[in-house]
Amino acid sequence: MTKQEIRDHLRQVRRTAYDAASLDAMSQEATGRLERHPLFRQSRRLLLFHSLPDEVNTHELINRHWREKTILLPVVTGDDITLRVFDGRCEEGKFGICEPVGAVFTDYRSIDLAVIPGVAFDGDRNRLGRGKGYYDRFLPLLRCHTIGLCYPFQLIEHIPTEPHDIKVNEVIS
Repeated sequence: MTKQEIRDHLRQVRRTAYDAASLDAMSQEATGRLERHPLFRQSRRLLLFHSLPDEVNTHELINRHWREKTILLPVVTGDDITLRVFDGRCEEGKFGICEPVGAVFTDYRSIDLAVIPGVAFDGDRNRLGRGKGYYDRFLPLLRCHTIGLCYPFQLIEHIPTEPHDIKVNEVIS
């Protein structure tokens, strides 16, 4: 399948095979596994993402940890991602994503762990995004461990890759 065919297929699977309760249960399981991960527990500066409706729900995770860790959230600025510190406040931004209004963050080398969304991941840790390339341009700036976070049905056998596609270090579902 092409990348777009995979995106379309997984969108259909999510809509037809899972109800809100089962998606919520899978989100709770995935974020619980993430919270138990040693690197998450040790991290002081953590890049997360404020989930869209079709992603593992990270809203509660962010709210549980922003007072004890520096939580960084991406903001789409033109064709790129910039980071802002989450201070408990956000406003609706591009694509309907809740964007933090805290300070801009540019010390990428000081990030301890980055948790990355994806439409799909495969066994080789390849990531399929939404097709705009935001994370493929951003991830090379990081020096930290990266974890893809997804639902179990988003783990697929093979994702076609191109030279600019960036793998994550591991995947949690």
